[in-house]
Amino acid sequence: MAIQISAQHVKELRNKTGAGMMDCKKALQASSGDMNIAIENLRQKGLASADKKSSRVASEGIIESYIHAGSRIGVIVEINCETDFVARHSEFQKLAKNIAMQLAACPSVEYVSADQISSDMIEQEKRIESGKEDVVNKPEAIKDKIVAGRMDKRLKELSLLDQAFIRNHDISIEELIKQHIALLGENIKVRRFQKFILGEGLEKKSTDFSSEVAEIIKN
Repeated sequence: MAIQISAQHVKELRNKTGAGMMDCKKALQASSGDMNIAIENLRQKGLASADKKSSRVASEGIIESYIHAGSRIGVIVEINCETDFVARHSEFQKLAKNIAMQLAACPSVEYVSADQISSDMIEQEKRIESGKEDVVNKPEAIKDKIVAGRMDKRLKELSLLDQAFIRNHDISIEELIKQHIALLGENIKVRRFQKFILGEGLEKKSTDFSSEVAEIIKN
């Protein structure tokens, strides 16, 4: 016989996870009312379907900003989800803030994902790598292998989703987003972003950008 779960407990679990009401009720029944176990069960089920959710339309969400202390680095980023309910969820908003901070800490990132990089850009980078002194005179097969490895590294440097999360280097930003897809039960996408660096493009004295990045990560 299924354990009786109060509507208040179902609502609490929904608020914490963003999962559907019936899913929350079943998870609580399966865990005999244990909230933590129910959350784990919902996340495990969500992880199994995170890739399927990635094809669903995400047109809600928020525009998040981050201005680093000293007002020298700023980021605006649009993060999309499927419903306004999830957009207001504290975990979704925390994710958006973390991604904005990530962008501020990664000066080389120019694209959301590597597949957004144009073929012209890729060819240009390939020509640069192929013409470097340490590979230009190597046998073609060895040269191609070295250039391919360097290109893979370079494209990942340009891609937000391929970055190691600054608060947990064991996972990438792509994996972080998938964890939140599992937690909140909706597709989540980083649509676009813009970075601002004080005085960028103007002639000025050099600054220690690496120390700025280190300061961001500490916060």
